[in-house]
Amino acid sequence: MIEFVNAVRIGLSSQSASLKKNVLPNLTIARLIVIALMMLAAGLFLYNIRTEGDANAYYTAAVKSMLQSWHNFFFIAAEPGGAVSVDKPPLGLWIEAVFGFIFGVSGFTLSIPNLIAGVIEIPILYSLVKRYTGDLPGVIAALVLVLTPIFVATHRHNTLDGMLTLTLLLAAWAFMQAVDMGQLRWLLLGGFILGIGFNIKMAQVLLPVPALYTFYFLCSREGWFRKILNLLLTTALCIAVSLSWAIIVDRTPADQRPFVGSTNTNSVMELMLDHNAAKRISTLGLARVPVLQNSKTPEQNLSPIPRFNVPVITYQQETGKAGALRFFIPPLSRQMSWLLPMALLGTLLAVFDARVKIPVESDIHKALILWGGWFLTCLVFFSIISGIFHSYYIIVGVPAFCAMVAIGFTRLWNWGKDRSWAGVILILAAAGTLAFQGYVIQQFKDRTYLVYAAGVLLVIGSLLMIFRRRTAYLTILAAMLLVPAYWTLMTAITNANQTFPHAYEGGTQSLVTTFVENDPNLSANERILSYLQSNTQDVKYLVAVPSALQGMPLVLTSERPVFYLGGFSGLDQIIDAQGLKALVAKGDLRYILYAQFFRRPGGAGRGDPEILAWLNDSCYVVPAFDKVIIYTRRPRMPVNLADQLQTDKSTVSRPRNDYLTLYLCP
Repeated sequence: MIEFVNAVRIGLSSQSASLKKNVLPNLTIARLIVIALMMLAAGLFLYNIRTEGDANAYYTAAVKSMLQSWHNFFFIAAEPGGAVSVDKPPLGLWIEAVFGFIFGVSGFTLSIPNLIAGVIEIPILYSLVKRYTGDLPGVIAALVLVLTPIFVATHRHNTLDGMLTLTLLLAAWAFMQAVDMGQLRWLLLGGFILGIGFNIKMAQVLLPVPALYTFYFLCSREGWFRKILNLLLTTALCIAVSLSWAIIVDRTPADQRPFVGSTNTNSVMELMLDHNAAKRISTLGLARVPVLQNSKTPEQNLSPIPRFNVPVITYQQETGKAGALRFFIPPLSRQMSWLLPMALLGTLLAVFDARVKIPVESDIHKALILWGGWFLTCLVFFSIISGIFHSYYIIVGVPAFCAMVAIGFTRLWNWGKDRSWAGVILILAAAGTLAFQGYVIQQFKDRTYLVYAAGVLLVIGSLLMIFRRRTAYLTILAAMLLVPAYWTLMTAITNANQTFPHAYEGGTQSLVTTFVENDPNLSANERILSYLQSNTQDVKYLVAVPSALQGMPLVLTSERPVFYLGGFSGLDQIIDAQGLKALVAKGDLRYILYAQFFRRPGGAGRGDPEILAWLNDSCYVVPAFDKVIIYTRRPRMPVNLADQLQTDKSTVSRPRNDYLTLYLCP
């Protein structure tokens, strides 16, 4: 065993020196490759990005609203009237608002912060992986990052996870500094950065924390008591930064700020602990009945909510059932899992790469604790959760995943210098990885011949192992990267008009797309919008609607206040019938779009019986809009009732959950 460890250390010390050669002063071959990867990533991010349209229109409409006043900006109002806030922390949206202010609000301009973050993450990951394992793993980690489909999908979109990922890499850098320099200030900086990340995506920032804390605790040379005290101080600072905005909002009187979206108690603390934490983990509590608490209509007397006659994507359809195989099977396997067998092998190989000592002295074990711990935490967490889970959430584990792929490959690279069995292990690992890729690509009914092409490269690499070891290893690496590279390219080509970013869906789509102009993801019904505009110039709100789903296109087109009665989900208890009466009496509201049933994000919603009773008793139905569709998700498709009856006659006999009635409330 001692001879084995010594052989490994000799291999590490003689790692490929060619990457360190200078082609220009301070520009090594490794850095040149990283620059090329940054350019490749930027190209994938920008390719035909206008097809993204408004991207996540909820955020795009919110940024338009935030730019209308400092009040809306600070409280991240979801619509210009400031009745309800976005169900997220503020920092990511503040950054997007700055770009919207400078360049104008669109899906593209609001994606720029994520795009920039993605390009910056490449050299940072290279530098961090290189720190303990050398240039070759750093370069391979950066390469795998660029060729991971969900990395490209997330960073060409206006969701906030790209900025969060950059924040986590910066926190990892600070923790590395704390371990290597032995100075508390770096550890505190890491805690501060984590607090910043919390104000981008709340609890999601905590996923790498177990690995970061364990890394510092086991690898720092300081005394054990000192390390415990330092981590407590860091945690206190992290909590203080994390809660700073939340405390200010919750201490502001409710009538002086928006209702906190996706909560029952109008509290950011509830948003933090419930909607953005507990409900992400478990399905318990997700099925709230969308009826106000003071409603006098017993729930058991309500008619059942009708089923949709249009496809509705559920969380399980997007990410699959919770379980140990979740990342290995559709639908989640296409996001990042193409090299998952190699990442797991890399984690295992790193364990046996040096003698274990506490505090940890081996660089490879430091890398294992940091990257392996981060990777496995995310893998296990996302495998077992059953709550609100979108596939792009896994981006927080992608950098660590890429690091472990690189570390596993280079362990075998170094061992293979004088151990022929290392090449055999690599060939077997690559064969297993290609078999897994073949299974996945077949499940998505795409170009399975790519796996055969990768198999040919593997055979060539295996034959070269006898004569040219380095060329053989690189050929085998290329074989494993062929399919994920294709899937990443297709993600950039076909990923258009998506509310949530995700990897290419498969199905042998064309490798060439038609370039189009910016085409919003949500298009408002121009006929009703024109009517409302001309009849509401003397009132605050353009109209009140059941949820953000109906209000977003109206805000994006008119930039007028639109009251989201049920917030984003249509389930928030923001206002009741008495509150609506007061708004009408005050002269702030004249028109209300409502129905017994309506579409809402993720399913069907039920109108509040008291509001419906008040509308029928005290308001008038506008005859021209007794049944109206507010928006379409397919650009250039008809949005008015007459056209829908002509183009979709098969659905007329079934309930239309997106038909609303326009009420005039004098």
